[in-house]
Amino acid sequence: MKRLCRLFVLVWLAALPAAAQESYVAPPESLVLDGVPKIPVALAETAGRYASFRSASISDWHPTRHEMLISTRFAETPQLHLVAMPGGARQQLTFFADSVSSGRFHPNGGDYIVFMKDVGGGEWYQLYRYEMKTGDSTLLTDGKSRNLMGPWSSDGDRIAYMSTRRTGKDTDLWVMNPADSKTDRLLTQLNGGGWQPEDWSPDDKRILLLEELSINESYLWLVDTATGQKTELTPHNMTEKVSYGEARFSKDGKGIYVTTDKDSEFHRLAYIDLETKQPTYLTTSVHWDVETFDLAHDGKLLAFVTDEEGLSVLHVRDTTNGTEMPLPHIPTGVIGGLRWHKNGHELGFSLNNSRGPGV
Repeated sequence: MKRLCRLFVLVWLAALPAAAQESYVAPPESLVLDGVPKIPVALAETAGRYASFRSASISDWHPTRHEMLISTRFAETPQLHLVAMPGGARQQLTFFADSVSSGRFHPNGGDYIVFMKDVGGGEWYQLYRYEMKTGDSTLLTDGKSRNLMGPWSSDGDRIAYMSTRRTGKDTDLWVMNPADSKTDRLLTQLNGGGWQPEDWSPDDKRILLLEELSINESYLWLVDTATGQKTELTPHNMTEKVSYGEARFSKDGKGIYVTTDKDSEFHRLAYIDLETKQPTYLTTSVHWDVETFDLAHDGKLLAFVTDEEGLSVLHVRDTTNGTEMPLPHIPTGVIGGLRWHKNGHELGFSLNNSRGPGV
């Protein structure tokens, strides 16, 4: 009898691997699969270590302290975290089931953060105010429309953003003081999507607005912040389509910095004089696309990133004389989220490479 029991146990154990091999990932009920082979659970678990990784990206600098707001995830969705010092531990600030992104400190003291949160994964983003002292979050938008956060005003107490609130599909330009959601107002009615506020003028009388129709065609507008009237900055009646990217006012408000492929096969960094509307190209010697840039708060330093054979190269240029600044060694990788600290001396960015998914 003992021999029979022992034999039964061995046979049962030998059958376990076969049962495991027959275990497959069950597709969700919302999907109808046709011709798709079954996926073994073991394969899915092995692939998980390549598909499920944690990255961190910079969202903003604290305006007065050497603290950084980053977006990263510990669970299923990205949330906002505060890093109080280089190499310091991440303190999680938001704990929503939906993803949180694009957090920005209030420039005047950093007492609160305005952030953008998804709703149900449908990209119906809402804007919230997060209080640094209490950790409380307050909904600022209507909770129904799709809202995209834009830049802070130069005085640091208003924010421009896009919203579909009026029609459900057109993205209009809105302005709000996040400290008081009752100040929320529609500034300019617009048709369709593809609109994005890029910057406020130093005197806050104008907002620089980007209209993107395709990857090869976009336009720049100036919006009067008192009346909402928009004025064309780049012409629409050109035979050749031109692409414009990120844009910022110069510190004196007399011109703008922008990336564009006008008169070039590459996206170059240019300065457009607002009186003559004529561009001056600043990176004619660089035969690569300028992907992103940021202007220091005092307007003296301009940092920009070029894409050189799929890898990022960081440049910092003195705007007073056009000379390039020497930089310390930066690991090879892809740079994003370029942001100057308000002190104008420290530059933050995210770096992705083969050794890390995002730091």
